[in-house]
Order: sequence, then structure tokens, then C-alpha cells
Amino acid sequence: MFKIYQQYIISKFLKKFLLISLVFFFLTIVLGILEEISFFKNTKSSVFLPYILTFLNAPITIFEIFPFIFLLATQFFFNEIFKTDELSLLKTSGLSNFKIILVLFTTSFVIGVLLNSIYYNTSSKLKFLYIDIKNNYSDDKKYLAAVTDSGLWLKDEIDNSIMIIKAKSIEENYLNKVIINQFDLDFNLLKIIQAEKINITSKIWEIHNPIITSQNITNKFKNNIQLNSSFDKDKINSQFSNILSLNIFELLDLKKDYENLGYSSDEIKLHLLKLFSNPFFYSLMTILSAIIMLNLRKNKSFYFYLIIGIFCSVIIYYLNYMIISLGNAGKIPIGVSVYLPIILITILVSTGLVTINEK
Repeated sequence: MFKIYQQYIISKFLKKFLLISLVFFFLTIVLGILEEISFFKNTKSSVFLPYILTFLNAPITIFEIFPFIFLLATQFFFNEIFKTDELSLLKTSGLSNFKIILVLFTTSFVIGVLLNSIYYNTSSKLKFLYIDIKNNYSDDKKYLAAVTDSGLWLKDEIDNSIMIIKAKSIEENYLNKVIINQFDLDFNLLKIIQAEKINITSKIWEIHNPIITSQNITNKFKNNIQLNSSFDKDKINSQFSNILSLNIFELLDLKKDYENLGYSSDEIKLHLLKLFSNPFFYSLMTILSAIIMLNLRKNKSFYFYLIIGIFCSVIIYYLNYMIISLGNAGKIPIGVSVYLPIILITILVSTGLVTINEK
């Protein structure tokens, strides 16, 4: 059973968390709707479609800024109990600052687990719908890419022909063990191209020693030939970059498919590690905010705390972004890029907790 003071703290914190989440949600809607209207202004779509897509995309956008919502929610929580002098009342009941922070830490951790297991999986499905609907109005719908158990599949429409491309694996700048079926626009087979590897550095592919079958005649080429494509290495990579549209189970399956294909799964590993560490990260942001409020409350106005909180959010965001970028680039191990910011914040808040009961 929760004690009365625990119920009170949890209830008040949840109200602040939900309020600030709603504020950010509506800000996201306002900013997002402008982008969607601009995208659909030259299409024959429903007038309501930009608004529907904005609402589909907003939840996953909010998920990305939850760490800072926790920080601000904690600031608003403490500001209210300072104004009503409820903190003094809680202390006269035998509560220390540390116990209050412990309740907030636990509450944030539980919310984080629920956000990961329920909110993220739901919002990723909405993101998938968003991408699926928007792709129907995009020129890129002619160019499709998918990873299956059998390898990498590409559909490419270029030079009045349609190509269905299957590769066993992808390694750096090359597709390996490739079969290209080339059709005309009526899907009549024109030729089949087989090659052990194809250089895809640019959109002019360099096919090494191809075997070409056309009109039941097969020719083997000792020299390389070139083939125009809508894809290069960067575009293929970008086809699989929106991992926010996949839930946790789909991410685990895709990671397995990538590894079978020989395609780098580092981005998925990094994203999964971030997801699994989120509850603890949210809790750390809550503690950091509490320490800021308890250390500065006697001398400054709430707006000063708010500025400090936003400043800390910006610093943490760019520190996190910089370290994770190093992980994505392979400069440091993936695990280090995810957990190093958490370790640094843990050290910071641990230092602040040492004297927190004296405040």
C-alpha cells in the first residue's frame, strides 16, 4: 500500500507531467501542420489529410523529447509545493528531501517502463501509417527496398524499364551475388543480369563480370559494364533509416535480418539500447531537476530555474547527440555511446544528492 504522502507526491507529479506533455503535443501539432500543408499543397489530396498525418506523427515526436518533459515536470512540481509551502509541511511530517526525490525517481522509472512498452509501440505504429500514407503522394513510391530472409530486394523504375533486384548481401560499397530482372513498363521480361558483385558507390552501377541472358541467349562478359539506377549506397541506407516506425519486436526481427544479410545493424542496436535505457535516463533527468530546484529555490525566481532547466536540457541534448553520433560513425563502441551520457549524468546527480537533505 502506498503511504498518503507517496500518493500525494505521485498524483501531483503525474498532473504536471501530463500537462507539460499536452503542451508539447499541441506545439508539435502547430509546427507540424505547416510542414504537411506545404507538402500537400500541389497534390489532389483531402483538405483534412495534412491534419490527420500531423496527429499520426506527433506521438513519436513527443517520445523523442520525453527526457526534457520529465525535467520540466519536476520543476513545475517543486515550484508549486514551494509556493504553497507544502515542502515544509512534508518535512514536519518526517520526510527528507531524499525521500521525496526517491518517490519521484521511482515514479519516473515506472512511467518510463510504461512509455517504452505501451506508448512507444503504439506511436511507432502510428508513425508507420504516417509514412505509408505519405509515400502514396511521394515520387519515391517508384523506388522500393526491403530486407527478407533471402536477402536485399530493390524495385527500381528508370529509363522506361522496371528492375527487380535481389542481392544476397551488402558490404560497404558492394552488392554481392546479385540477380537483376529487367522488364519493360508492361512487365515483359527484357533481360536477366547476374553478377558476383556490383559497385553501388554512385547511381551509375559498376557491374563486375556480368552474365546477361536476353531472348534465351546467355553471354558472359569479362569486362565490367555500367547500369543506371535510382539507388546508390546512400539512398539504400536511407530506405532503412526510419526505425522509429518499427516497434521493439519488429526492430529485433529487422536486426536479425540485417545481420543475415551482412548489412550493418549498428543503428538498430543503438536505438534498442536507447530504448532499454530510457526509464533510467528519465529518472536521472527527474533527479537533476529536483537538485536544481532544491539548491536554488531560496534566492531566485521560478523563471530563473526554468531558464537553468532549459539550458541544462540543451547541454544534455547536444552532449548526447555528439556522443551517439560518434557511435553511429563507428568512432566509439555502440554501448559506450549510449551509456556514457547516462554515466556522466549519474556522477553529476550523485554529487548533488550528497548534501540534498541540508537544503
